[in-house]
Amino acid sequence: MSKSLPVLTPVEAVACCSPLTQEPLSSDQAERIAPLLKALADPVRLRLLSLVASHADGEACVCDLNDAFDLSQPTISHHLKVLHEVGLLDRSKRGVWVYYAIRRSALADLGALIGGVAGER
Repeated sequence: MSKSLPVLTPVEAVACCSPLTQEPLSSDQAERIAPLLKALADPVRLRLLSLVASHADGEACVCDLNDAFDLSQPTISHHLKVLHEVGLLDRSKRGVWVYYAIRRSALADLGALIGGVAGER
C-alpha cells in the first residue's frame, strides 16, 4: 500500500521551507510556492492585501474596498478570492457581506523565506 504525499497550499509550502539564502528550493517547493508569488505579483491584489492589512481591526468588507479602485465589485471580489485561495486572507460571511482578514502567519512565513535576501550583498 503506497502512502500519498500531503498536498500543501502555497502558504504551507512556504512555511516548510528554509530561507532562500540557506538552501535552494526543490522543484516541488518552487512549484507549490509560485502561485502565492503570482497572486502577489498582481498590483490590484497586492494593494488589496495592503488595504485589508492596514484596515481597522485588520479586516475589511468588500464594501469597504470598492471605493479604492476603479473596478467593479465582482472584479474586486475575484481578486480577494484569489488571495484567499492561496492562503493570504481568511474570510467570513456576515449577512450579505464577506469580510476578509489578513493571515499574518502567512506573511510572516513568506517574509522568513525571502527575508534573508534583503540587505545582503
